[in-house]
Amino acid sequence: MSSWFRSRTLSNSKKTQPTKERIPSLNLPLESHWHVLEVEKKKKRSLAKMSFKSVQESLTKISRSNTFKGIFQTIHDPKEEEVVQSIRDQLLLEGKLPEKYDDYHTLLRFLRMRAFNVPKAKEMFLNMVKWREDFGVDAIVKDFRFEELETVKRCYPQGYHGVDRYGRPLYIERIGLVDLNSFLHATSIDRYIKYHITEQEKTLNYRYPACSLAAKKHIASTTMILDVKGVGLSNFSKPARELFVEIQKIDSNYYPETLNQLFIINAGSGFRALWRVLKAFLEARTLSKIQVLGTDYRAALFEAIDPSNIPEFLGGTCACSASSGCLMQDKGPWTNPEINHLLEEVFSKGKKFAEEANKETNVDASSDRNNQPSDRHFSPNGERMLTMIERESETNDSKRGISLKINDLEGWLKDTNEILQKLLLKQDEVSTLVEDLKKLTSEPM
Repeated sequence: MSSWFRSRTLSNSKKTQPTKERIPSLNLPLESHWHVLEVEKKKKRSLAKMSFKSVQESLTKISRSNTFKGIFQTIHDPKEEEVVQSIRDQLLLEGKLPEKYDDYHTLLRFLRMRAFNVPKAKEMFLNMVKWREDFGVDAIVKDFRFEELETVKRCYPQGYHGVDRYGRPLYIERIGLVDLNSFLHATSIDRYIKYHITEQEKTLNYRYPACSLAAKKHIASTTMILDVKGVGLSNFSKPARELFVEIQKIDSNYYPETLNQLFIINAGSGFRALWRVLKAFLEARTLSKIQVLGTDYRAALFEAIDPSNIPEFLGGTCACSASSGCLMQDKGPWTNPEINHLLEEVFSKGKKFAEEANKETNVDASSDRNNQPSDRHFSPNGERMLTMIERESETNDSKRGISLKINDLEGWLKDTNEILQKLLLKQDEVSTLVEDLKKLTSEPM
């Protein structure tokens, strides 16, 4: 069984302890629902100031620790666990929970969007599964290519640009600079919708895991800035309405709880009149995450986002060196080569483990599986990185027989340690040669 379900079973087997009344947390940021284990804080040492031997010893200590595992191990709210397990059991009993979407955090996002009303969250979840099948989302992600992206971004400035102070991806759009005619000439609404879906999938399955690694805590939502300078009712033409409504429907219904906060800035009287119309298309929960600001917005932005991650044209200090500008860069932890390498390692291992698990499941499959739906693993979908790490931390006596990811990491570090040992020996040899040379040069001719 999954690590989450095993821990839940063990905790339920113990005598219930009295707990303090919990403060309602429905409106807290999504990450508040994962209490990341604190890693012991130690005095940082500069790598540049450490000796060769000190670096070696540090790597050896890391290889023997569970820090990597501890950073991503999460503690679930007991009351929420019960609700998540309830909807999960119902879906499994009815045979309506594809293993691909059998994920604790994914189910929690739908529950939160529907205020933990299980019937409504269940209906919303099933609508999402049906939409993905009908719309062919997996095929779009695999095969769709948006070759006109650079042209589209020039007439519709947008893009990811760094992270907020918590570590969430930062997404920026400059609606006031949109040239709708050029946009529709460069692409179609249908193609842009497909592009938007691929970006949502990339954020869920790649940007959030990368940000989680960089921030050393669970990241599961996005902070957005919408610059509406010069926007008014006249901008809300039929094509603009069609695009806006379709994107809002997709984001709200099929990718719920991925918005942390939206700052609408440079809102003039024209936009405020338009905003009264736009609000009708948004759910109350989404509206609660939106701040509409005028030209005096910097204090609010700087409180949530470091100025270094805000472009100069919005009052920040970033001026990307590339001539194409900040919003063309897709800047963030997900473009860091070291994080990319680690993500590839995790994903490749996860795929390998899943294939091995499927083989074992096919061999051991029997009718009693339907009578024990809770023993099924949560799949690595949505919050893929943390789910994989939780899975890979299971013991070897797991029904699936999935190996520990931590063992792989320790193996990698062990190899690194061996390389460092060889380098250290080489260093000793060089030191010996230097001493011999000194002796030779000091002897009289």
